[in-house]
Amino acid sequence: MISIFRKFFRFCGDQRKLFYQSLFLSLLHAIFEAIRIPAIAIVLSAMISKTMSAGTVWATLIIMLISIVGCIFTRASSTMKQTVGGYTVATNKRVEIGERLKYMPMGYFNDNSLGDITSVTTNTAENLQDVATRVIMLTTQGLLTTFVIILVILIYDWRIGILLLIGVAAFLAINSRMQKKSNKLSPKKNKADITLVSAVLEYIQGISVIRAYNMDRQAGQTVDRAIEEHEKINFKMEKSFVPYMCVESAVLKLFAVLMVFLSVAFYLGGTLPLLNCLLLVVASFLVYAQLDSAGNYSALLRTLDISMDQINKIFENPVMDEDGRDICPEESDIAGKDILFHYESKTVIDHVSFDIPEKTTTAIVGPSGSGKTTLCNLMSRFWDVNEGCITLGGSDLREYKLDSLLTNFSMVFQNVYLFRDTIANNIKFGKPDATMEEVEAVARQACCHDFITALPEGYDTVIGESGSTISGGERQRISIARALLKNAPIIILDEATANVDPENEALLQEAIVALTHGKTIIMIAHRLKTVQHADQILVMDQGRIVQRGTHDELLKEGGLYAAFIQMREKSVGWKLGGRPA
Repeated sequence: MISIFRKFFRFCGDQRKLFYQSLFLSLLHAIFEAIRIPAIAIVLSAMISKTMSAGTVWATLIIMLISIVGCIFTRASSTMKQTVGGYTVATNKRVEIGERLKYMPMGYFNDNSLGDITSVTTNTAENLQDVATRVIMLTTQGLLTTFVIILVILIYDWRIGILLLIGVAAFLAINSRMQKKSNKLSPKKNKADITLVSAVLEYIQGISVIRAYNMDRQAGQTVDRAIEEHEKINFKMEKSFVPYMCVESAVLKLFAVLMVFLSVAFYLGGTLPLLNCLLLVVASFLVYAQLDSAGNYSALLRTLDISMDQINKIFENPVMDEDGRDICPEESDIAGKDILFHYESKTVIDHVSFDIPEKTTTAIVGPSGSGKTTLCNLMSRFWDVNEGCITLGGSDLREYKLDSLLTNFSMVFQNVYLFRDTIANNIKFGKPDATMEEVEAVARQACCHDFITALPEGYDTVIGESGSTISGGERQRISIARALLKNAPIIILDEATANVDPENEALLQEAIVALTHGKTIIMIAHRLKTVQHADQILVMDQGRIVQRGTHDELLKEGGLYAAFIQMREKSVGWKLGGRPA
């Protein structure tokens, strides 16, 4: 229990001071609770000695009033600090996770599902802001209040005080058993949380396919099973903890009864004054009240522990630019030297070298799975190479800070992702501080101004997640406008027109011409007409560059490229690019 408290305070960072202040206020609250006992002692003493007077009544009322007001103030202040601290810690951790993920290698996202990452930023962070602070504070407050009251009782009779300490020890022993049970079940609950989030996300993301193939029932069963498993593990946890909670409560009440019994026995035996006996009988109703409540929440300490471990695990993963520098290259030429890249045990790029001069167009072609997209991802440092190096302007990519590096790249992907936001804000992703005049200017260049202004709210129109409320061609043109606004010297094109209808293709080609003017162009090529005018063509197969040259040179050379050109209409094994590798 103590180790979890320490981990929690370390985890909270700068916000720990709020929790320390809350603990201090909890201690004051315990003292204000405890001074009720002397107030009761004054009344009992006056009743026994038959010296009750207005002064006695007023003295008692003042002490009780101080106790009540003090308890209200300390409880309110403590709760407020806990609440602010809890929500601030959760907010900060979510922001820190978001910042951290920006600099993670793409392999991290291959190893961790969207459900895992989403669960950490939702369920896990929610546990911290809502459960963690309540559990930590109620548990510590319960222990503090109990020990302060026992300390006061020790003044009146050390024997009863020792009995109460034994009761606390018995409570903690039972609680320790409950914590061990929680250690076994909390990881299963965490896994069930992640599985449920993953199942729901997969169902929603695949809803169009599910409907198209009439698989509602089968797909729904996966979500239903996840929900049932989530319900089962939560019920199992409650079912497992309730007996321990009942035993804890019973033990505390038993020791309270023993306190009454022994107090009366000591009085009858002549070793305890009547005043002290009556006072201890009354105090028996107060001593364990807070600890009993704390015991019911302490079962969640292990869940809190796992939540912290999950978040800390993200920060244990190395980011890609810890030692990077802000570099502004004078030229935008890119070179690769004997690059080797493998994912797990599979070699994806096998000792590749290349030179892409500034302001030239390089097309990369090859069969599906040949490594085209991976090579482009390495150039923009979505991953780091295992061997060799890639340079931009003569500097190794690993010498750059990631933000500094990516300012040199604009990317237009085949599958465009737009955010659930206004069209203007989606375009501004290329330059967040851009004016509306700049946004409209690039929209005109990207041939999307007309369709945007035709919408009911124009540039303020909110589009659906992933741009689901506009057509594929319109999404592509918005992504090109975004790239135009960024105005980076290097453009990576993942064949932006591959899946676009002929009606939109002419507009997209016009937009791409505007985007690529005077830039260093790297394109993953799917169509002959997009590569035949390239300054150089890199032909990839099985992770290697097997040919390089211009269109005419490669046709004369023969080999893989020429074979494709000759057989492109009949080819079924592969076509130029197919699906990006």
